[in-house]
Amino acid sequence: MNATILSIGTELLFGQIVNTNAVYISKRLQIMGINVMYHYTVGDNPARVRETLEHALSLTDLVIATGGLGPTQDDLTKEIICETMGFELILHEQTHEFLIDFFKKYKREMTDNNLKQAYVPDGGTVFTNDAGTAPGFAVEKNGKTVMAMPGPPREMMIMFEEHVVPYIERMSDGFIRYKLLRMYGIGESALETDLKEFIDNQTDPTLATYAKEGEVSLRIASKRKTAEEAQDAVDSMMKKVEEIVGDFVYSEDDEDLHEVVGKNLIDLGLTIASAESCTGGLFAKRLTDIPGISEVFDRGYITYSNQAKVEELGVSEDTLEKYGAVSEETAVEMAMGTRENTGTDIGISVTGIAGPGGGTKEKPVGTAFICVSYKDENIVIKTDSRDRGREWNKNWFCLSMYNLLNKVIKENYL
Repeated sequence: MNATILSIGTELLFGQIVNTNAVYISKRLQIMGINVMYHYTVGDNPARVRETLEHALSLTDLVIATGGLGPTQDDLTKEIICETMGFELILHEQTHEFLIDFFKKYKREMTDNNLKQAYVPDGGTVFTNDAGTAPGFAVEKNGKTVMAMPGPPREMMIMFEEHVVPYIERMSDGFIRYKLLRMYGIGESALETDLKEFIDNQTDPTLATYAKEGEVSLRIASKRKTAEEAQDAVDSMMKKVEEIVGDFVYSEDDEDLHEVVGKNLIDLGLTIASAESCTGGLFAKRLTDIPGISEVFDRGYITYSNQAKVEELGVSEDTLEKYGAVSEETAVEMAMGTRENTGTDIGISVTGIAGPGGGTKEKPVGTAFICVSYKDENIVIKTDSRDRGREWNKNWFCLSMYNLLNKVIKENYL
């Protein structure tokens, strides 16, 4: 099945907000085996929305639109979809009652234009909105399907997972099952080379590699007559893949590396504290994005200056003078000082050169030292980024911290 993603909103064209919806939908569709052929972004102009929708329908059988479902005059997405597809709008009583209750609950006046959100295509499938007020919907006609979802990303994502995914699965003439393996420490070209035999001879399951900053993903997908057959095919291929590149796999469920580490810390009850220099708190920020991490994460130090390293973590001034702030020795003392201060099971540290300045021939920009202090051991590594810029370097350092921590946990606690 081929699809078009249609993003509606003048604010997208003006660059006032980033179009994260298209990225999310594209990623989810490709995992499901749906080919995303086109992305279109159009402002809140009825004629242009209609023209773009008609063009998208001429190219693909599925169009997924986001935005323009709100109560204001420029929210005209469903009206235009109905006109284009030949559907009438009718009052959806369930949504109407929900809106009345919603405004009563929050003691807000329900103005006349809010009622507009309760109208849906007659004959369409309504997608309830569990994170907002505007419902989405799907309509089908003459072999074409159009789905519409709200523009706010949180509302869209919840609706997509709860309603769009099951709807698409029902549309399929078979059952699609897939796994997305996340890897760190191997490049996309190396992964493709290692799996060349499978990739060159693939029919079903299919394999596809995807690269992002510092990481690689591998999608394994199968479409069979039954869900069991599809799942068995995916599982069988996954075992073969992991026999070759399993050392690089950190997730079989499309989780970020920090999520995997955070969940393991919580499940094992391992307490941790961090000390960061060049990453400026990025490690701690990502860890605290995980619900429930307060059970094990004690605190994070940002010791950017040498003085801070000495005063907060007890790093020796002699060490700094002899080896420098960016050194194995300093990283070890930072991690040990973190553990001693907090009494946690694990202390992790990073010190490096994010750039663009500050590098030397011996320690160029992109160099960092990372240490994990646990039990009676201190494991330290040196990581060299390819220096694609300050943000890239900081992200690479942070990923390297999580990768080292993940290895320590797997080898010593799991």
